[in-house]
Amino acid sequence: MNRILETILVTFAGGLLFTLLHVPLSWMLGPLTAVLLWSAFTRRRLTWPAGLRNAGLAVLGYGMGLTFTAESARQISSQLPTMLMATVLTIAFSLAAAYVTSRYTGISMASSVIGSIPGGLSQMVVLSEEIEGAETTVVAFMQTIRLLTVIFTVPFLAVHGIANGVGAVDVSGLSKQGSGSSGFIDALMAWVHDAAARPFFFALVVVLMAASAWIAVKLRFPTPYFLGPIIAAGILTVTGYELPHLPSLLTILAQWSLGIYMGLGIKLSSLSNWKKLLPYSIAGSIAVVAFSLGLSYVFSVVHPISLTTAFLSTSPGGMTEMGVTASLIGADISMVVAYQMFRILFILFIVPYMLRWGFRRFKGSRSAEGRS
Repeated sequence: MNRILETILVTFAGGLLFTLLHVPLSWMLGPLTAVLLWSAFTRRRLTWPAGLRNAGLAVLGYGMGLTFTAESARQISSQLPTMLMATVLTIAFSLAAAYVTSRYTGISMASSVIGSIPGGLSQMVVLSEEIEGAETTVVAFMQTIRLLTVIFTVPFLAVHGIANGVGAVDVSGLSKQGSGSSGFIDALMAWVHDAAARPFFFALVVVLMAASAWIAVKLRFPTPYFLGPIIAAGILTVTGYELPHLPSLLTILAQWSLGIYMGLGIKLSSLSNWKKLLPYSIAGSIAVVAFSLGLSYVFSVVHPISLTTAFLSTSPGGMTEMGVTASLIGADISMVVAYQMFRILFILFIVPYMLRWGFRRFKGSRSAEGRS
């Protein structure tokens, strides 16, 4: 209990500081940074219950699902070929970056490829255990650096570069977040008022989020606590049901919880030769982000979507981070989530088979060369 209280105090300070500095996604990136710095300098081990992380994912997923409409569903279906093209091109560019990293750092090609592909950190680590020649520690380090690079650079570029500093909007679309402690207190008071006025509706939302997340877990969906509520809320919204929006306080708490959990999952000291690998991992991640920016410009010209929406859709981040950023700058959340979901599903269900086949062929050809 004492460690949880310590985690709350440390990460609240981080979130408050990032909010005062007007950093995008302040209540996600602030706690994440606070966890990393506190753990690095004090050597103290913070902790956070997985249940709170899952609850935060469900809240964010439900809020994003409310943005789906019949029109957005039609747009998404019409852009499936573009989603496939964006995914394939991004993976191909990541493979090129992986080749350069492998050649100049001396790590195995298998480790470099799995560490560079923009999939989920945990999924790629699990995949590395199934691929011969891949080092799990190297993959975890590269995926961590990719994740940190993306979640710090993409929101900054989207807010201060493409969107020209648009003000923060919460996922539920209710109101703009304030800055500092006053914004947090305002959100708290609004939640108390809404909860007292509509307790039945909030109970209904809780049941919907819990049931949809449970079904997604049983169906083995990727990120089920996030994806389940998105799908459930999206389907009901598209079919004409008006679901209640969530108070902005819950959005802040959800981002806070997720930031803590992400920070705790990052182990920068798990690799002995990290100093040699670090610059190539950062450079490769930045190169993929730059490639996504160029790709998004082309898509924004071809399709009737804004550059910000296209950029967040093609960026090598996750559904959660890019979806929250989309809500922050007023981009099309449903489109961003659809692109991100398509890429993640493609990487989870198609890429592992392709990698196993490719590495077997590569190993076979090397063996044949050795015998000749």
